[in-house]
Order: sequence, then C-alpha cells, then structure tokens
Amino acid sequence: MDRRHYIRSLAGAGVVGTAGCLGSVPGFGNENTVLGPPEQDLSEASHPSYGDELPAVTLPDPIAGEEISTERIFDERDRAVLLTFFYTHCPDGICAALIRYLRRAQIVASEQGAADEAAFLPITFDPERDTAAVLREYADRMNVNLDAGNWHFLRPESFEASQSLIREQFGLATKKVYDHDYQESLEYTFTHLGYIFLVNKQGIIERVYPGGKAISIERVEEDFTRVLNQ
Repeated sequence: MDRRHYIRSLAGAGVVGTAGCLGSVPGFGNENTVLGPPEQDLSEASHPSYGDELPAVTLPDPIAGEEISTERIFDERDRAVLLTFFYTHCPDGICAALIRYLRRAQIVASEQGAADEAAFLPITFDPERDTAAVLREYADRMNVNLDAGNWHFLRPESFEASQSLIREQFGLATKKVYDHDYQESLEYTFTHLGYIFLVNKQGIIERVYPGGKAISIERVEEDFTRVLNQ
C-alpha cells in the first residue's frame, strides 16, 4: 500500500489530524519524495508542506466543462503537478507571475515530450468575476496552451466555497478588500500570499514556494524537471 492510500485509511479511522502532521506518519518519512528536504523548513506552517499529501480537491474547469479531481489525476495517470491560487484582476503582478511560472513549466514538459505526465492547476479565489470567458481571455493573454490537455483553470462554485477551500484544505487565507467600502460594488481586490505547490507523481508535496514575484523561476523549473523525470 502506498503512502497516499495508507494516509487515507488512517484519516478514515480518525488517526490523521491536520495536514502538517502527515509527514510524521511512522515508516514513511521522506522516502516517497524525489527532492531532499527544502532549505526553508515549513513543517510548522499552517499549510501542507514537504512530505505531506496534497489535499484532495475536486473543482470545475469551466473552460473544458468538466470536473477535475486531484485524486483521479494521481490514480488514473501519475503526473507531476504545480498548483497555485490566483485571480485575474490582480493589480500588483503577483498572480500573473505565478501563472508565468506554471506556464514556463508547461513549456518544459512539452519540450521533454512529457506533456501527459504533468498537470497545472491554478485555482481562482475570485469566481464571481473569473468566469469561463474571462479565464479563456486570460489564458490567451498569458500564452497558456490549453490544447495541451494538462492545464486546468479551476473555479470554485462561489466566493464562500473558495475561501473555505483555501482556509480549510490548504491553511492559507485571502481577504476581499472593497474600494470605497461599498460592498455591493464589483470593484475590489484581495490581500493574499503567492504560493506554488509542487507535487510529485504519487501526490506528495515536494516543495511549497512562498513569495509570489520573489520566487525563483529557475528554482521552480529545476525542481519541477527533477520531479517530472522521476
């Protein structure tokens, strides 16, 4: 039994608590990771980190018109995954940078003839504005290759659902900030942290990159390539 299925059985029995504890499951340690421990130890952070299982997520891809399940991605076809959270109206370039990092990795996978061994999952936390049409236009603007079949813009059903997902599944937080305090207005931004999660083909987190625009694209590309070629 592999680590993912063992953890699921423990969870069903009420043994596994928060995601931050998964790395301490006896007998597993880091043996299911490709990369060694990261320079920055994030094991005490609120979000899942190195050696933890990626939280199970099933969300609509409004462009493809289908539901995407992370569990199915790993169970049906092992894939290296890059996952992030973003919104298309981000004014400070953080979200655009995150998408560019994923796009660069998509190019790497294609160049190596391994497009079907990778998946790129940007999740919007602004589903009110990030409709299928908006996301499709954004994909064009960011030169994302939707035809590759490995890129899925994921859109929770509501703002509340997105907040619950980010907070409860990933231990992160965003906050909607309205312009001029008019809460009925669509003029708002978010305070948020730019994170990218790199997950290996067994569904285990290899790296969590914090820092938004300060993330090293070279480091992400190098780590992703190693995980992709495991």
